[in-house]
Amino acid sequence: MARYTGPSWKVSRRLKYSVLGDGKELSKRPYPPGQHGQRRTKLSEYAKQLQEKQKVRFTYGMNERQFKKVFNLASKMQGKQGDNFLMLLESRLDNVVYRLGLATTRRQSRQLVNHGHITVDGKKVDIPSYLVKPGQTIAVKEKSKKLSIIKDAVSTMHLRKEYISFDEGNLSGTFVRYPERQEFLQEINETLIVEYYNR
Repeated sequence: MARYTGPSWKVSRRLKYSVLGDGKELSKRPYPPGQHGQRRTKLSEYAKQLQEKQKVRFTYGMNERQFKKVFNLASKMQGKQGDNFLMLLESRLDNVVYRLGLATTRRQSRQLVNHGHITVDGKKVDIPSYLVKPGQTIAVKEKSKKLSIIKDAVSTMHLRKEYISFDEGNLSGTFVRYPERQEFLQEINETLIVEYYNR
């Protein structure tokens, strides 16, 4: 299954959840697209689980195969599987680049990584799914520091998460620690995702 590259606003409206995180998609029409979008439908338990899974999958811009692979990796870790799963997704390189404010969206951060503009501990890494470990330094490659897309993103970023530190002068940041569950995606019920895959 290929990664979804269609309009994110349609997805947000269908799921009634802002996959971009800014809520703009739902400000005007907070109901699913299409002529039957405003009908009230009662969701089954399975539909609720699927919807919760799709919210997270589209938020991080992953295909189903990648998503399931990370879920299986989380099952081998100690602690709650749902918490570990979301923690691993949050520590992906494309997401960390987005959290640092080097890109305005996760799609944009994925592209920056793919095109080789990002380094981890001084070495170029062009794999968006690379899992960043605490203490590692993520930076913009020297030749890429003049890119207007990065400058614009940094200038519009005002609030960063506490589990990352950022040096605006050098366009580099450190993944200080793994995030705690309450620090991100608080609207998501990860238990439903675990139930979906373990059904």
